[in-house]
Order: sequence, then C-alpha cells, then structure tokens
Amino acid sequence: MLGIKYFKADSSTFVIQTVNGNARKKGQGLSFFYHIATASIAAVPVSAQEAPFIFKLLTADFQSVTVQGQVTYRVAAPEKIAEMLNYSLKSDGKSYVSEDPLKLSDRVIRIVQSIVQNKVQNTSLRDTLKLAQTLVALLREQLIGDSSLAALGIALLDVSISAVQPTTETARALEAEAREALLKEADDAIYDRRKSAVEQERTIKEAELQTELSIQQKEQEIAESRLLNERAIQRGKAETERERLQAEIASESQRKEWVLLNSENSRQQADAEAYAITERMKAFRELPVENLKAMALAKMDPEQLMAMAFESLAQNAGKIGELNITPDLFGHIMKKSARP
Repeated sequence: MLGIKYFKADSSTFVIQTVNGNARKKGQGLSFFYHIATASIAAVPVSAQEAPFIFKLLTADFQSVTVQGQVTYRVAAPEKIAEMLNYSLKSDGKSYVSEDPLKLSDRVIRIVQSIVQNKVQNTSLRDTLKLAQTLVALLREQLIGDSSLAALGIALLDVSISAVQPTTETARALEAEAREALLKEADDAIYDRRKSAVEQERTIKEAELQTELSIQQKEQEIAESRLLNERAIQRGKAETERERLQAEIASESQRKEWVLLNSENSRQQADAEAYAITERMKAFRELPVENLKAMALAKMDPEQLMAMAFESLAQNAGKIGELNITPDLFGHIMKKSARP
C-alpha cells in the first residue's frame, strides 16, 4: 500500500539504495523500507562464482582440440561493477532489469578464451596436448593483470584446466602412432635382449675357450716341468752312478795297489823268512850234534828234560843193568803235571 515495500538482502549481496539519483544506503546484507516510485535498488552478488568453459580451438598445425576447464571469481569492488553494468532490481525487488548480471560469466569466459586461443594457435597439436599446467599458470598471470576485469572490480580466485583433448579421429591416429611406437619399442627391446643374449653367449664361449686355452697352457707347462724334472732326476742318477763307479774304480785301484803292495811285502817277508830259515838251517848243519842237543836242552823245562831222560833210558835199556827210581821222583812229576 502507498507504494512502500520492505527489502532484505542476504549476507553475500552488496546493496546500493539510490533515491532521486543520490545513494542513500550501501552495504552487504542490508534491510530497509523503500518507496518504489522514488527509490532504486542495485544488488550485486559478492560471493564466489564458478564459470565452466569448453573451447574448441585450432592448433598451429590446424588440428582441432577441445580445452575444458573452470574459472572461479568474485566481485571484489561491487560499486565499480554497479557503475559499469546494470544491477538494478525491478519493482518486485527480486529480478534484474537487464541481462548484464547474467552475462558477467560470459564476459569472464570470453577473456579466458582469448588467452587460451592465443596460446593454442601458436602451438602444435602434440605440444598443445601437454599444455594443461602451462595454461593454468598463463591464465592466472594474465587474468590478474587484465584491465577489463580490473575495471569491473572482478578478482580471480582460481582457474583449472581439466582436459585438453583432440578430436576422436585425431586421438585414434595418435593412439595408433603411440601404439606403433610402443610396439616398435617392444620390438627394439626384444631385439636388444636377443642381441644382448647373443653377445653374452659369445662372451661366455670366448671365456670358455680362453679357459680351455689357459688349462692347456698350464697342462703343457706342467708336462714340460715334469719332463725337465725327470731329466734332472735322470741326470742326477747318472751323475750319482758315475761318481759311484768312479769311487769303486778308485777303491779297486787302491785295493789293487794295496794287494800289489801287500803281495810285494809278503814276498819280501817270505824271502826274508826263507833267508832266515836257510841261514839258520845252514848254521844247524854246520854245528855239531852235541851242541844242538845242548842248545835244545837249555831251553827245555825240567819236566821235558826228565821226559828226554826217560826216552834215553828206554833207548839204551839193553845197556843198563839195573836202574832204581824212587816213588818220590814220580810223585814230584805228577804234582807238576796236575798244576793248571
């Protein structure tokens, strides 16, 4: 009634109340009564806004790619954007008079598209498919310093690139190429493995041959050493035998000399003894028998003399008339013969 209404904004909406061209109230979450005939209300949302985007672009080599992502922003200076765009509410206090608030996301996305398109158009397909993180860094840098966004009082909160994809046919071609590359790498790996196996087998064979050669050389050295040792032993044996024979020859020579000398000595001794006997016999022949008997009797013992006496008595028994021998004489002779 009477054209007076009540307005209440939430805490995320900046409200500007204008009466007859003059701003009466400004702030977030305001509530007040106003007259619809004289008052104008501008409501600017200052909460974070998310604007997803999908761009179909051409790369430097004229290949189509799709860049998908999202940008998050908020109105940091609501008074600026209220001056640049129409955020006035209708008389019902709920809907906007113009479509400017609804097209704000489109304005931000167009700026993002311009930056992304400029980068993609100067990059080849293969490099574009790897641009996600590069595009994120580029967007953050350029959006923060963008003059049009600064004029609208918009602050960038976050930006992300979720996918950079080629067309289906191009993706298949790239997949085929990558698959062929992988197959080629697999074939190369198999070839390298077989080549390595062959080289290792050759190395093993060479090592085995080298080992056999070393063994044969060692065996040859051992055989030569054995022959040298045997020759040395044979030479030693021959030398020992020669020395033994020489020693025996020397010994036999010395024995021969000794035998000759002994024979000579024996002969000379025999000659001397023969000469002595001859001279002695000669002397015996020249001496009278009585002298010889006297000499023989001089060297005899009493018992021998008594035996000689009895022998003479026996020989001259025919000439003796009577002979008396006392028992004392025989007892004396028996005692002497019983002595040891």
